[in-house]
Amino acid sequence: MNSIKMLSDENYVLEESRKKVFSKSEDLKPIKSGQIRQNIIWQYVLHLLLFHVGFVIACSVYAFGLSAVRIKWLTVLWVPMYYFIGELGVAAGAHRLWSHRAYKANLGLRIVLMLMYAAAGLYCIYHWVRDHRIHHKYSETDADPHNAKRGFFFSHIGWLMVERHPEYLRRQKELDLSDIIADPVVMFNKKYENELYITFCFVIPTAVPVIFWGETLLHAILTQCFIRYVLILNAIWSVNSFAHLWGHRPYNRVINPAENSIVSLVACGEGSHNYHHTFPWDYKASEWPYMRFNFTTLWIDAFSKIGWAYDLREASPAFVQKVMEEIGDKYNESSLIH
Repeated sequence: MNSIKMLSDENYVLEESRKKVFSKSEDLKPIKSGQIRQNIIWQYVLHLLLFHVGFVIACSVYAFGLSAVRIKWLTVLWVPMYYFIGELGVAAGAHRLWSHRAYKANLGLRIVLMLMYAAAGLYCIYHWVRDHRIHHKYSETDADPHNAKRGFFFSHIGWLMVERHPEYLRRQKELDLSDIIADPVVMFNKKYENELYITFCFVIPTAVPVIFWGETLLHAILTQCFIRYVLILNAIWSVNSFAHLWGHRPYNRVINPAENSIVSLVACGEGSHNYHHTFPWDYKASEWPYMRFNFTTLWIDAFSKIGWAYDLREASPAFVQKVMEEIGDKYNESSLIH
């Protein structure tokens, strides 16, 4: 009964309410090109363009053997290692812990997750949680910061290049973030956002290969500041784009979020998105905790063994089955919601 109440409170069980939410999005007026140009934040456009151009150049250096000094194999391994550090900081920290309160963590684990989140190079946890809670409550409407109904490009990266929709700004004022404000770890991250961003996203990952195994500064910069950073950004954004457009919807057939194994692979298990939007409080973010590359669940479970993570919340198998029978896609077919 408690699970049913939680689902009802967060507007996820009633098929009729989801359809009403969708109808608001269907009423969107076409956005004229002139309006889009006026809303563009050129500072962010140039920032993202710089790193993506750098990514192409860095990949070209290695693809065509343009470097006179050969890169060390430890530096190559360092790329996925630091990539997954940042990914886990986002998935286990900003997402499942702070946004959804799917489990609790002691001070030590919260500090670790905050520093790992900083390694991903995103905006502060406070703003990430604010955006994500609005995204869940008003998915695929004007209030959704990365509304997938505005197209793949917008939901993937375009939403970061323009000013927020007025409906988002209105709904933002209604949001309760008192639990986040009360967490000193999150507030520390918010206060020192820029310092943490520069230190953990660029300085540390670049310095480690140079100091510990004598890598050249050029290789360290190319692999960490461009290749690794752009890969992790696009992996995180893929949850908003790919996982909201392509895949099957066995748990709730009337919502955009879908089950996408490729997204799970690149985003540490965050691709079971149809399940997650149906049961957002579940710390596993998936019905099958160790399938679909769900490394985030393994991470949380490991810390629960030593008592750092506790009060793990999950949906019961019986309740999951009940919801699937009522609003799930019984044919389990892949589809694309435009």
